[in-house]
Amino acid sequence: MPVNLPAAASFMATHARLLDRRRFELLGGATNTDAVLAAVDGYRNPDGGYGWGLEPDLRAPESQPGGALHAFEVFEEIAPATTPHAAKLCDWLATASRPDGGLPFALPVADPAGCAPFWAQADPAVATLQSTAFAAGVALRVARHDAAVREHPWLAAATQYCFRAIRELSEPPHAIALSFAVQFADAAHELHGEAPALLDHLAAFVPADGLVPVAGGSDGETLRALDFAPLPDRPARALFAAGVIDAELRRLAGGQQDDGGWRVDFASYSPAAALEWRGYATVRAVSVLRRHGLA
Repeated sequence: MPVNLPAAASFMATHARLLDRRRFELLGGATNTDAVLAAVDGYRNPDGGYGWGLEPDLRAPESQPGGALHAFEVFEEIAPATTPHAAKLCDWLATASRPDGGLPFALPVADPAGCAPFWAQADPAVATLQSTAFAAGVALRVARHDAAVREHPWLAAATQYCFRAIRELSEPPHAIALSFAVQFADAAHELHGEAPALLDHLAAFVPADGLVPVAGGSDGETLRALDFAPLPDRPARALFAAGVIDAELRRLAGGQQDDGGWRVDFASYSPAAALEWRGYATVRAVSVLRRHGLA
């Protein structure tokens, strides 16, 4: 099914936040990295971390691991360009980490208005695989082109934490944690000799069809093969048969709505977040499809 890129652009102009509009333009070569970095800087705090709703369901201003994930996504997208803010984000993450190198799911929130309860009520004293893997996994992808991130001690400590936590898994973790763990092991594949065996270990928890229901999520909320392995020619693709990926790509392309954008299947915790997630999902859909020659 063909993707209607002009309709997607109109959706972004009508509904998306500035950051995702700039990211969408960057995909099509309609803007430059400076414009994208200027947009993400609006979410940056003086401590080097990111907050202010960069994670749409975490509206609070404080710097958070969830904000770091989305900032690193931008730093990956600007490759081969780099920014000194990536290493400074690693500096902040080092201060937010627990002594074992892991990150808590979230740090304290002074005002929980517009924040999902799972963010606002998280225990800041307990490190989790999910938060550490989502930050370190995308940081490892940034590290491929940014030596300052690749050589940062925070990333080394977080990577070792994830290696230990994945090795200790004897049953499937929560679907979202599993997805981020797979993406982390995939990103670490070329940089760390332990990663291939850990990806094999995680493969035992991923069903062949890639469908993993999200416990505690919205009715029907399910992670799919492209949530675990969105990129072609990556080691994580070995988890799925080619027919599974082809079907998921057709499904993703067919998910474009009449207004030009894509939807998510999870609940949002504010009206702003509901639209912001749609803009984010639209950038993601077009990016994945374009990498497969389908957009």
